[in-house]
Amino acid sequence: MFRNLISLLLLLMFYMDVQGQKVTPYVIYDGNGKKTDFQKMAIKGKQAEIVLFGEFHNNAIAHWLQHELVKALIPEKPLVLGAEMFEADQQNVLSLFLSDSIDEKTFKDSCRLWPNYDTDYAPLVKIAKANKFPFIATNIPRKYAGKVFKGGFESLYELSDLEKSWIAPLPVDYDPELPGYKNMLTMMGNDPAHANPNFPKAQAIKDATMAYFISSNMKPNSIFFHFNGAYHTDNDEGIIWYLKRRKPDLKYVTITTVTQKNVHKLEPEHKGRAHFIICVDEDMTNTY
Repeated sequence: MFRNLISLLLLLMFYMDVQGQKVTPYVIYDGNGKKTDFQKMAIKGKQAEIVLFGEFHNNAIAHWLQHELVKALIPEKPLVLGAEMFEADQQNVLSLFLSDSIDEKTFKDSCRLWPNYDTDYAPLVKIAKANKFPFIATNIPRKYAGKVFKGGFESLYELSDLEKSWIAPLPVDYDPELPGYKNMLTMMGNDPAHANPNFPKAQAIKDATMAYFISSNMKPNSIFFHFNGAYHTDNDEGIIWYLKRRKPDLKYVTITTVTQKNVHKLEPEHKGRAHFIICVDEDMTNTY
């Protein structure tokens, strides 16, 4: 009886291991497409001045790994956190909440929070609050990106001095030949609502503004950890392009998120997108 029980347990362990290999939810790769792991990603993050984590906004694995990586970096150096999900005109309210000057309800009522804030970003804000880390609202207010989409960069000169303090300094550098911006027009095809030269400019003003507030809030002997959509940092474009114009010798680590049907071999089109590529099973549950 005992021997039969041991045999059954061993069989179950083998079966679970085989099944586990088949349903692995994600694999981490380096930029060359070689399998790596969380520990190596954390080591590289500890050596950087800036870590830029490119997410899919509704991807549960990406959000969990963001949380775990922040925790892994805390013992190494003080952190400054920042996110695309907060717009620069919200900085005062965010800072008041972090300093316990206002309660959470007042904070939530006063901010234009993303629908998935409670599940995906509140845990990061709580880490900043508990450790007294700054959390920087890096993104341009959405309505000003909308102005660029309608009227180009020139429309921003109409803003007041206060409004201009919430965006990258004017004039804004812009290279329409960057592949990411060119691809935006290609992806829109014949859609007249988006396929116009101002569409990628609206993306660029977001990239430029995030880069500006990241670089303006970096602290010596600290790590700035930024959360943004993957397209903003893939292939060293977007935010990275603007950051390197301000600081060419920047020590940074990029992370991106991709999905595949089979996570055990990185598809060629994903190689080189970032220093670390989190390849998530395409059937993984989304947060919304």
